[in-house]
Amino acid sequence: MKFKGARMTVAMIGFVVGLAAGEPSNLSVLKQEIVAYVESGAYDSDIKAVIAPAVTFVTERAAAKRLGERLVLVLDIDETAISNFAQMRAQDFGYVPPVWDAWVARGEAPAIAPVLELFLAARRAGIDVIFITGRRESDRLGSEENLRAAGFGDYAALWLKPNGANISTEQFKTETRRRIEAEGRTIVANVGDQVSDLAGGFSERTYKVPGPFYQTK
Repeated sequence: MKFKGARMTVAMIGFVVGLAAGEPSNLSVLKQEIVAYVESGAYDSDIKAVIAPAVTFVTERAAAKRLGERLVLVLDIDETAISNFAQMRAQDFGYVPPVWDAWVARGEAPAIAPVLELFLAARRAGIDVIFITGRRESDRLGSEENLRAAGFGDYAALWLKPNGANISTEQFKTETRRRIEAEGRTIVANVGDQVSDLAGGFSERTYKVPGPFYQTK
């Protein structure tokens, strides 16, 4: 782009920089796209596409279990086992800690059906299921009630971040999986909606379901 003369005004410079950098997508439009993604059924379809091979794998892995192996399936909670979409949409996808805490305490979040199917398939095959979540220990009661109400009650353990712990979700989950395997268990699959749920190893396979709503690290 050319301008007459050797001097450019501040407005001109800002205009050129804006063109070079590009304007990000409008936040309101992105929120509308997320709602449409969920309500169209595409979100559910994408989850099913991820979980179907996981069901096959854990079933076959259980059938091929070696003598003495203690097999484990690790699941995240939020937007993996249960959906908080109703609460997020009511808050226009914002995060207000007291409102979130009250939602967790009520234990009303519904199951994500394909992941519940995976949970049940693992239990039928004799695989223990352990939940590892970025929720805090103060959320334990509401989390336990919600898991039971959503059909996930037959789990082996629920690991939550210690209250006040200065540790990232990724670090906490990686260290917890390491401890599980140090106890002589074999984590055959780890399922979550965030990269931080799955990073760090200590699992034979990982399965990431869609996570368009927020990002945890």
